[in-house]
Amino acid sequence: MEDSYQLTPSTELLSNERIAQSFQADRSAYIRDHAWMAAAAMAAGMLILWAIGNPHIWTGGVGGLAAIAIRGFYVASDEMNVRWDLTNLRLLGPQTRVVSLSDIENVRILASAVQVISKTGDKHLLKYQADRNSTKAAILAAAANA
Repeated sequence: MEDSYQLTPSTELLSNERIAQSFQADRSAYIRDHAWMAAAAMAAGMLILWAIGNPHIWTGGVGGLAAIAIRGFYVASDEMNVRWDLTNLRLLGPQTRVVSLSDIENVRILASAVQVISKTGDKHLLKYQADRNSTKAAILAAAANA
């Protein structure tokens, strides 16, 4: 039985298509992003408790840290196995996500992620990239040559 939730591209390559590069999540980028999210969640929790007059504002920090740590633990196994393939014709994402290189309108950096925006407005995130600038450059170079 085929897995209904694939973390890698399942789109068949065309006869004249070849994979030029693959992009997978990086554990260091994942941990770094979660550390930033934890710091923000801790600050927000403490600020909210302070604003409502709670004398135990430190519990907001503990709660924010716990929430992000639990999220990070449970989501890590999926996020670390996501793969995107850049071919000479298309960008292939998990399951059947496909963006034709000639359809790429913009490529942006968001924290450790690279966002690809198509001319039709579809947005795709290549999350937790070790070198987001290289990922962006590779996609833009491939799109320019398409």
